[in-house]
Amino acid sequence: MKLYRALAIMAAVVFGAAHPAAAQTMLIEDFTMQPETRWRFFADSVMGGVSTGQLDFATADGRRHAVMTGRVSTENNGGFIQIRMELDAPPPKDAVGLRLVVRGNDTRYFVHLRTSGTLLPWQYYQAGFDVTREWAEVKLPFASFAASGRMLRATPNPQSLESVGIVAFGRDHEAKIEVREVGFY
Repeated sequence: MKLYRALAIMAAVVFGAAHPAAAQTMLIEDFTMQPETRWRFFADSVMGGVSTGQLDFATADGRRHAVMTGRVSTENNGGFIQIRMELDAPPPKDAVGLRLVVRGNDTRYFVHLRTSGTLLPWQYYQAGFDVTREWAEVKLPFASFAASGRMLRATPNPQSLESVGIVAFGRDHEAKIEVREVGFY
């Protein structure tokens, strides 16, 4: 899989130089080649919470995507379910944010970024976004991500990014979010 990603990055660099529009975004996940080897599901049960859920992969409109569903509960100091992908490399130096193509159940979700500086399990950088039942592009500038605590710098250093998480968080609710693309812009 790392070879696949390395080839994709090399193609983006080569073709991006020849096609300026291609250099504006860098796709890191389109769920076409064994995404189950890159994405993991987590729930607050790892720390005593009672939220439940799952990660599936589906096809709609001829395109494969991730589907995270579940029930988020704040009982027992819990309150999240999450899918996460480790990054093989940092974003390009000129990247200013994260780009998603998503749809869901008309509610708010979050992206959690982890960096080489987020050493403790509860440390992350968070930015929220809303989804509708229609596929839509969401762009989240790195500057819009807030640190989860005072021990972290105010915003993430993009060159130290290590993982991207899509999270249903912070309140009791039924979650359903579908993710078709993840990338940088």
